[in-house]
Amino acid sequence: MKRLLSTTETAAALFLLAIALLTAGNVLMRDVLSVQIPDWFDASKLMQGIALFWGFAIATYYGSHICVDIVCHHLIKKKRRWLDIVGTLVTMIFLVVMAWMVWVKVLSTGTQTTSDLQLPIRYFYAIAAFGVCASVLLALMRLVRLINRTPIEEPDGEIQHGS
Repeated sequence: MKRLLSTTETAAALFLLAIALLTAGNVLMRDVLSVQIPDWFDASKLMQGIALFWGFAIATYYGSHICVDIVCHHLIKKKRRWLDIVGTLVTMIFLVVMAWMVWVKVLSTGTQTTSDLQLPIRYFYAIAAFGVCASVLLALMRLVRLINRTPIEEPDGEIQHGS
């Protein structure tokens, strides 16, 4: 389990790093050498989608995405757990539909390429689609843990015992 979570976090972080390096490198080359990195804009845009999908996977598992707990704080502990289960189930259903739609997009890109280097964009889309699939898997794992009352680890290694 820790390996899957670590791999997911690492994938998101590496793509964010690649975006930062690509953008900084392009600015440096443009200012110093008056040239641009080919496809820097397309690549940074596609990698941003990848980073978001992989990051969403880990946020889904930890339940750490942005939320408003107006209702949750006024419920007793048992009802909070059921609200968390329903929320995770709804999120998982949304993610299943989104994964399906992203894979449809991957399969329908045909021969579309980036503008400068003519890199096929289907590979970027496929990596993003795997991130959405990781989101579905981690949402399912969170749901099972909530139903079974199994503690969910926090990113800092602490244990979350359910809402």
